[in-house]
Amino acid sequence: MASLLQVEDVTKRFFGFTALSNVSLDVAVGERIGLIGPNGSGKTTLINCISGVLKIDTGAILFQGENISALASHRRAKAGMARTFQIPMPFRSMSVVDNLMVPLEYIVHGLIDMANVESVYSEAHESLRRVRLADRMNARAGDLSQVELRKLELARAISARPKLLVCDEAMAGLAAKEVSEILDILLELNSTGITIIMVEHIMQAVMRFSQRIVCLSAGRIICDGLPEETMSNPEVRRAYLGN
Repeated sequence: MASLLQVEDVTKRFFGFTALSNVSLDVAVGERIGLIGPNGSGKTTLINCISGVLKIDTGAILFQGENISALASHRRAKAGMARTFQIPMPFRSMSVVDNLMVPLEYIVHGLIDMANVESVYSEAHESLRRVRLADRMNARAGDLSQVELRKLELARAISARPKLLVCDEAMAGLAAKEVSEILDILLELNSTGITIIMVEHIMQAVMRFSQRIVCLSAGRIICDGLPEETMSNPEVRRAYLGN
């Protein structure tokens, strides 16, 4: 299967601290990757480097075969890369649907005017339908529940028409039923062709979702394999799951 994302020997330092050390990762088109590791292992640093929030010190990041290491985050978004954030921060005073107009205008369509506003709103509604939030499209974002905020975060990301979606703890703080609902949405999005890297601490969710699980510890990948292989790996158990 063709590679969509390649992380090649990436190192990232913060002053004297090495957050990532020669990390390499290959993600195929359509894959579902679970990214795990204890707090401080480098997960957030890695996805920040992938999405362009942070600049790498050494190595390279390739997307669809192109070296994007020097590309700004908004350019990566236009190229087909989107991410969600652990703490959703919508425009709380705006409606749910108007929150989606921002990525649609700045990443997909360019300036929206009266000639195309109706079709763009229709596209926003479709994104909300895909995350099961269409019935709340006219609600104020500040009035949403925690799980609805997670859905809005996903809707904003997929409105940018990504080929790669990086989800940063999209189920944090949710009840078991809500976790299952978000998982179902992610699996449905993947079935439409979106490649997904999921950073998550809820191991049952990671096991159900992932085709491969990558485990980071102290800025290095210590295991990259099938879910059962990763979970039974002694080094993973010591670093993340405990003995």
